[in-house]
This record gives sequence, C-alpha cells and structure tokens, in this order.
Amino acid sequence: MDIKTIDKRIRQAFNGVRQAFRGKIARVKSGGGVQKIQVEGLEGETVQDLEHAENFGFTSHPPAGSDCVVVPLGGKTSHGIIVATTNGAYRITGLGEGETAVYNADGAKMVLKKGRIINIDCETLNIKAPNGVNITANNVKCSAQVTAEGQINGNGGMAVQGGRGASFTGDVKLVGDVTTTGKLVNNGKNVGSDHKHTETNSSETGEVV
Repeated sequence: MDIKTIDKRIRQAFNGVRQAFRGKIARVKSGGGVQKIQVEGLEGETVQDLEHAENFGFTSHPPAGSDCVVVPLGGKTSHGIIVATTNGAYRITGLGEGETAVYNADGAKMVLKKGRIINIDCETLNIKAPNGVNITANNVKCSAQVTAEGQINGNGGMAVQGGRGASFTGDVKLVGDVTTTGKLVNNGKNVGSDHKHTETNSSETGEVV
C-alpha cells in the first residue's frame, strides 16, 4: 500500500469523527444531579439530553435560544458534552479589566468592581443565616425604613437625629439618668423643670429644684 492510499484512509477516518460544534439551546432539564440540554445544531439537527459540564459550586439554567459549544466525546454527537453557554442578550457589558459579574435573565446582578467594591442590584435580597450575620464596617447606612422583628441591642450607644424623632409603643425600662433640653410631657401635661403646681390657696409653687 502506497503512502497516498494511507493518507487518504487517515483523512477518511478523521472525517468520520465529529469535531466540536456550536448550537442553540432548545430545552433544559435541571431536576437531576446532572443538567441535560436539548440542542439544535447549526445545520438543523436536534441532539437530545446532552450533559452540561458545569464547574463545581456554580450552576445556571440558560434560557432557550442561548448559544452553546458541544464537544462530542469519542467523536460521537450523541456522547457530546456542553462545555460553554452564553447569551449576548443578557450579558453585562462595560466591565473593566479584572472585573467580574454574576447575573440572570431578569437583570439581577452582582458586580465585583475595581477597588474591592461589590455592587448588588436586585428587587429583593434575602439572606438566610440561622447562626447570625457578622458585619465589620466603620459605618452602615440604609436609605429606607428598617424593621427588626427581634430585640435590638446597642452596646455602643444610640443616637437619633432628624426626621420625626423616636416613637415607642409599650413599656420602656431605663437604668440610668435621663437628660433633656426640651419639655418632659406626660399625658399632654408638662412635667419638666418649668412646670408649676397650684396650691390649695390658689398660689403657685416654685419651680422644680
């Protein structure tokens, strides 16, 4: 057998081995331990239940119409695995060098910015931490109302400024002194240092000492 015949047979053998190809995601099954995806090939072929090889610790459900890259194991399309998925309609653009973003099809996103800054943008943020949440920061700000269903402990003191002041419903227990520069009112009556009593002879008592 001459060399040309050998080369021809080698080329024929390689041509029978399917190379990596691109496709469109048609349907996703995310219920099991391994995600299965139905792919529409660029030539109109439909490939069922291809395994999506996801990285450990991260999973996603790519929407229909997303692009994917399929690598046929052993050159067989039916044994292919999906190694990458993308969808330009939802991808976050404008990231700087070294920046990273996590996002979904609804527009919720978390962007790791330069300068050790993390931006979170969503409608509702739910945190479940039965053992507690620890925040170490010089300052924590909130632009909206804060509601605490449990007890609030302020070991470093508490200051309220502006707005409508502070309002309490229920009993208030205090250990220590109360200092005020304004009036002290109880049931609509002034009981502060500038209030006066009327004696039985209709004369006023002196101010509180």
